[in-house]
Amino acid sequence: MATVIVTVVLAFLGYLTTYLNGLRLAQRQARLARVNQQLSDFYGPLFALMESNSRTYDTFSATYARPDGRDPFQHEIPPSEEELAQWRTWATTVFIPTIRAMRDVVVGKADLLIEEEMPQVLLQLCAHVSGYEITAARWAAGDYEEHLSLIPFPGRELREYTRDRFARLKAEQSRLLGRRYGLSR
Repeated sequence: MATVIVTVVLAFLGYLTTYLNGLRLAQRQARLARVNQQLSDFYGPLFALMESNSRTYDTFSATYARPDGRDPFQHEIPPSEEELAQWRTWATTVFIPTIRAMRDVVVGKADLLIEEEMPQVLLQLCAHVSGYEITAARWAAGDYEEHLSLIPFPGRELREYTRDRFARLKAEQSRLLGRRYGLSR
């Protein structure tokens, strides 16, 4: 009788161990799937667009820098008509489409946020885009009175946010895959 009880208890413990291990693996797979989706659909595109936008803006600033190294919009002397025309070309061709794409990621994939609430930096980005859409509409109508969004671009904060969240998720992805982050195989 004691042998039967020991056998039943061992069988139950084996089943319980198998069940709990399967549950843990399923949870890990679900978390990995979520992290992969966050990276592929939200933080990856947002990071790439932000980095691209930053580098392109740096190129614009260097190309049209004043003798003291500052770009025309960060200078006491207002931009010339030629500089403003160049800005409109760069803005309509590169900057506005890129920030719209960033806004579309934020609005369309907000369910993939790490945070419980929408971060202020992302709300600022969306507002900035709306401000530029008004400016671009005025340009299309021939009104060149304004050249910037009425709402400032949260450049430094957004760059820090996208870099931090992307790196954090890549580290978690690597951990879930059983690799150390930063080490290649």
